[in-house]
Amino acid sequence: MTKLSFGSHPFLLGFEQLERLVERTAKTGGEGYPPYNIEAVSENAYRITLAVAGFRDEDLAITVEDRQLVICGRQSEDGQERVFLHRGIAARAFQRSFVLADGVEVGGAHMEHGLLHIDLRRNVPETVVQTIRIGQRKG
Repeated sequence: MTKLSFGSHPFLLGFEQLERLVERTAKTGGEGYPPYNIEAVSENAYRITLAVAGFRDEDLAITVEDRQLVICGRQSEDGQERVFLHRGIAARAFQRSFVLADGVEVGGAHMEHGLLHIDLRRNVPETVVQTIRIGQRKG
């Protein structure tokens, strides 16, 4: 019995890269820092919220490349020498990635009370019905 991969199923024409997206998504989900929430704000709007206490706006970078949303954080040293008796607040660098579906765009981002909110919106294309004429080959 031949095993068909998801992207090569004969009824799914043009979805070859879907399998690559699933593999890329599986590789990004390993680490749990920083913790995050994903919520549906409305039918076509989402919000990703990351807990980034201690990070300033300038310590964070948000980019989108090839449908992958990447959030990076690196705290800059403030120049003063500190002696911690206990250090329980994570201050390490991080990179968190999310794969966005076709039509999903970043609407904006803002910080509030140590939480980074990234708003996403899905643009729903209009349904188009196209009639294809059957022609005859010449020759």
